[in-house]
Amino acid sequence: MRVVIVTESFPPDVNGVAHCALQTARHLVDRGHAPLVVAPATAAGHGPDALAPCPVVRVPSLPLPGYPQVRVALPSRRVAAAITEHRADIVHLASPFILGVRGMAAAARLGVPAVAVYQTDLAGYARTYVGAGEATAWRRIRSVHAAADRTLAPSSAALHDLEAHGVPRVRLWPRGVDTVRFRPEHRDEALRRELAPNGELIVGYVGRLAPEKQVELLAGACGLEGVRVVIVGDGPSETSLREALPGAVFLGRRTGDELARIFASLDVFAHTGPFETFCQTVQEAMASGVPVVAPAAGGPLDLVAHGRTGLLVPPRDEAAVRDAVGALAADPALRAAYGAAGRPTVEGRTWAAVGDQLIDHYADVLTARTVVAA
Repeated sequence: MRVVIVTESFPPDVNGVAHCALQTARHLVDRGHAPLVVAPATAAGHGPDALAPCPVVRVPSLPLPGYPQVRVALPSRRVAAAITEHRADIVHLASPFILGVRGMAAAARLGVPAVAVYQTDLAGYARTYVGAGEATAWRRIRSVHAAADRTLAPSSAALHDLEAHGVPRVRLWPRGVDTVRFRPEHRDEALRRELAPNGELIVGYVGRLAPEKQVELLAGACGLEGVRVVIVGDGPSETSLREALPGAVFLGRRTGDELARIFASLDVFAHTGPFETFCQTVQEAMASGVPVVAPAAGGPLDLVAHGRTGLLVPPRDEAAVRDAVGALAADPALRAAYGAAGRPTVEGRTWAAVGDQLIDHYADVLTARTVVAA
């Protein structure tokens, strides 16, 4: 198949949309298909995409006001031209919102089937950033996804939300995890001594430092005796979080094998954001053999078995996060049991396995189009 992946973000960006788009392109190449990526230009311009396994067409973009790490694509004819010139059999829209909307319109105009992948809780972001606008966000989501031949939701909660808001033709498609890179054997005692020189229990958060992630909910955990909170990531909230989380260690953005070493060296992984449609970092922690504390909302509901691989807590509840971390800190045997139980639950969720599921979705859509045409 010849596939054009129109994505709102792509490496060197570090986020779930960019990572999923990259893994999708890699898998398509591995299976003998021919992908092409269309993505916003980076801040550095149109330099070579060293990580990409296939050609990448960059569309002019501007930084999002107040959040320069996020680039917003500008109107461009390159999307339709890329679909035409690549002779696409199918268009894959990764978290369509701005660039993806143009990709959907171009696919419809050219008669090319489209699969839209839902990845970002735009309604939740509207609540966080403007205190309103949820209904408007859902109208935009519905209008974009209703035009697609199929929408793929990453979790049961996301699928339910989409269907409840009138999005048709929704199917479940989870995310993969690199179980070779993320594994318990990468635990590093030297790194642990560096992060917690007095032998503290290490509680880690990995992700963007932005308002919707609500990382400040770890403040209570920072106050627990014998606990060291470690924050991995960057974003617009970093300055305020350094004030809100006294004693926490901020490591900045880390990737690849270095990130895997950090994950495996944690005693507890704590996620705080209530708007996750999937929550990739929870899977990476589980693959690393680390027990998880996460909100009982969105993607973590599918990933964390409460009382078996970790603890689910009420969203936006600092005291609940503190108490869950405290319970695990006080019980080494429980931490070990949760960590050991977590790894087997994700071992079958490799990117190859979920990539093959995606190709099956493509094939279903193409078959349906053929039947309609006949």
